[in-house]
Formats: sequence, C-alpha cells, structure tokens
Amino acid sequence: MATDSYHALTKAPKGDAPLVFSFHGTGGDENQFFGLAQELVPGAGVISPRGDVSEMGAARFFRRTGEGVYDMEDLARATAKMARFVAAWKASYPGRATYGFGYSNGANILASVMMAHPKLFDRVGLLHPLVPWDLSSEPELKNRQLLITAGRHDPICPWPMTERFVSWAEAQEGKVETHYHDGGHELRRSELGALTQLLNPELQGAAA
Repeated sequence: MATDSYHALTKAPKGDAPLVFSFHGTGGDENQFFGLAQELVPGAGVISPRGDVSEMGAARFFRRTGEGVYDMEDLARATAKMARFVAAWKASYPGRATYGFGYSNGANILASVMMAHPKLFDRVGLLHPLVPWDLSSEPELKNRQLLITAGRHDPICPWPMTERFVSWAEAQEGKVETHYHDGGHELRRSELGALTQLLNPELQGAAA
C-alpha cells in the first residue's frame, strides 16, 4: 500500500479533526516534528514520514549534487512517490481538511508536491524553503492558504531566492502569508507562532 511506502510515525485523528503531514529537514527523521504537529493542532491526525534518501547518513527526501543543486530526476521521483503517499492517507480519512508543513529539505519536497498536485493540501507551511527550479503557472493554487518563512541572512536559502518564490506564489493568487526574521537558517519561535495561526483557521478568524 502507498501508506507504507515511507517509514513514518502516525497518529489517528480524533473526530473530524484534520490530517497534518510534517516533513523533516536534512538529517532529521520522523520524530523531528511529530510531537510539534500534535501540539500545534490538538486532536489532529499526524503523519510524519522519514526521507528515503541518505546523504552520508543524513536522511533526505531527494538527492542533491551540491548545496542548493538538486538532482531534478530524483526530485521528480520523490515528488510522485510522496504525492501517492499523501493521497493514500487522505483516502483512509476521507472528507477532512489536510494540512502540511516542512522545514528546509522537508519544505522543498512539500513545495514540489504542492506545485505538482495543488489539491492535495488545503493549507501548507513552508519553513525556509529553497526552490531553485523554473516556476510555471499553477492556476489551481488560487486561494490556497500558504505560509512561507525565512531568515534574511540564511546562507542555505539565499534571500533573493525567497523573494522570487514569494513573488511567484503571490502571482498564483494564493492566500500567501510570510514571516521573516533577521537570522539565518534556524527555526525561531515566532515562526512556530505563524505556523500555529496557519494550521488553526479558527485562530485566524479570532485575530481578524
């Protein structure tokens, strides 16, 4: 079954709570955000897969040939495999909202899946993504909820690349929120606050 295609930690949702997929960064694993996802969205079903590629012992979701240089053939493989994995879990819990968030390499695979299959996720949080490939129009991203976070001095995800990606997302007419800090590649508490808002629509309504 496609639900078994990745080693993953999973937790069943309570009632009609959403599904939340979490995607770790390079060198992380299925444990990195599994507990965090449960804290961010209490009662949610959580699916936290481990990347199936090893880079000198560090787990990743797709191969690269250098820092910021992706193996695009392997990215295509990983994108198709992950899309099938997500779709299979959605089919196991039909009719409920599906959210995803990822950090660094996890954000990159999630971004690629989101572009290839815009209807898989209702809300997506991309924490420090690096999207260096050519970007084409994705009309089905219109009105999709998207959070992009970044550090303005991130040596791994250069600021101009972040600006390029945000501009593209806004051009697709998605409901894009951004959260930046003046540091580097580290994940800061304020970003988790923005992610909490994204994954809990009732909080956004209260804030409005």
